[in-house]
Amino acid sequence: MPPENWKQLVCHLTERFPWLGNRIDQQAIMLKMDPEPPADPPSGLAAASLLGPATPQSELPAESQPELPPTLQPGFSADPLWEQLPLVTASVLETHYYTQDNPLAEQPDMNCYRTSGTSSGRRKAIFYSERDEEHYLRVKLDVFRSILEPYGYRTAVSDMGTGHAEATAAAVFRSLGMSVETLPYQLPIRDHIELLERKRPEVLYTMPSILDRILAAAEQPEALGICHVVLVGEIASPGWRRRVAERLGIPERHIADTFGSIEIGTLAHYNPELNRYVLADGLFAEGVPAEALGEGFEPLPEGEAVLVLTSAIRDSFPALRYVTYDVIRDLQTQHLNGRPRQTFASIVKRIGPDLKHGEKISIYDIEDAVSRHLPDAVIRIHVAGNALRVLVDSGSATDKTLAQIRDDIEHRNPDIGGMIRSGILNGIEVVPDSFSKSAPGSVMKQKKIYYEQRGDGA
Repeated sequence: MPPENWKQLVCHLTERFPWLGNRIDQQAIMLKMDPEPPADPPSGLAAASLLGPATPQSELPAESQPELPPTLQPGFSADPLWEQLPLVTASVLETHYYTQDNPLAEQPDMNCYRTSGTSSGRRKAIFYSERDEEHYLRVKLDVFRSILEPYGYRTAVSDMGTGHAEATAAAVFRSLGMSVETLPYQLPIRDHIELLERKRPEVLYTMPSILDRILAAAEQPEALGICHVVLVGEIASPGWRRRVAERLGIPERHIADTFGSIEIGTLAHYNPELNRYVLADGLFAEGVPAEALGEGFEPLPEGEAVLVLTSAIRDSFPALRYVTYDVIRDLQTQHLNGRPRQTFASIVKRIGPDLKHGEKISIYDIEDAVSRHLPDAVIRIHVAGNALRVLVDSGSATDKTLAQIRDDIEHRNPDIGGMIRSGILNGIEVVPDSFSKSAPGSVMKQKKIYYEQRGDGA
């Protein structure tokens, strides 16, 4: 069938973001798709969703459930015209979207969420329209319902730090008919433990890095009364989830991992019956080789690819072949409950300019903090579980200088600094090293994130 609907999606996004249209050879692509333009091309918020109203799908009768555009349907055969659309990479967003003069900032009823910095030193600003917020909540509610509804839980605690996920948690739990308590991240870790001991929530919504601190501080984690954990944030490996379940005294399948991003929202959730992550409604995923990004990345092992997403419901972010820089394994399409759904086996790591430590932190911020104190330094960033370590190779490094660098990094993102000071997030390690003497390649090749493998399969 003709790709009319995804042409409409492209038309809407290029109207919303003129710079995106400038990057697309519209004459070459659009005319090949259909020489006659649609009589009423979508525009503005009226075209924000190709999925229809922001109503939870579980509440819609089967015959009225909205459909993805044909070429955004999982399993739809590759279209060479689609593949001509350029990727939206970090450098593209920094040039056109994460700017001081983004016109979205002047529009009414627009929410702005800020996260880790860019190479220019600015914090990233991600915008959500009212309709974006409605769709964000609908998708998140559908995912939480699928995880929690079978158990009939009534109480929850959200211990999320900051950000969009934290800001919407209470509304989602209340929509499920649950009472919820939200813990401010500024509270000392001891206060978090005391509240959990007093409230004994059935469900805990948190990040892996915060849960590590809770388990370390609690004398008897299994006595907290937690029956189910819903995670978002850093990678939660199978080995880590298994150990957490043992510490809490609950089944491993009750450690529910969700996968999201501040740019788009909830992306996927782990299905223990499938032993795979299921992509959220409204998204189309592609697995792209790392070298195809044109940013000097080394090829990935067989079966791994960089996750690239297109959203049919995101209005105020250019989610058209958006490069997430998350590396996933074994992307495929499966039929679940009679519907084709995209799934993948695991989230392997992140490449690119950002990583997660409680909240997003940018390599740019880390490098800038190091260079302020040690201009000659070369760095590596190592992630082991939920611990972040910065290796600094410089002949001028001293204990005092490294401590100053650590403090500078922790203060680059005020939310991360606040969580570290309150004790709910481990501090960032900054240690001396001399890797550049033995590591091959240019200095640029050394500026990457290294994920340390652990022997327990975590």
